[in-house]
Amino acid sequence: MCLAVPGRVTEIAERDGTRMAVMDFGGVVKDVCLEYLPDLRVGEYAIVHVGFALQRLDEESARRTLDLFAELGLLQEEFGDPWEAARVAEEAGQ
Repeated sequence: MCLAVPGRVTEIAERDGTRMAVMDFGGVVKDVCLEYLPDLRVGEYAIVHVGFALQRLDEESARRTLDLFAELGLLQEEFGDPWEAARVAEEAGQ
């Protein structure tokens, strides 16, 4: 499943001519392209899908959504280690 997940911008830099950010998704840190939101700033939140920041989001909404995703286990599903998931699935099948 691919989710649009809210994240907080912690760093911004240009890489190979593309505006990129380091974003925190409730403790999971990923690189994200900011080309669709060129005015997004450090400390702001945005909804991210497949590595692209798509829409600015207020902090309260972002935190509520991240808490709900964590409660449902969706953050682990979205950002978890695929090799670990495959190993667990294999063990469950035996």
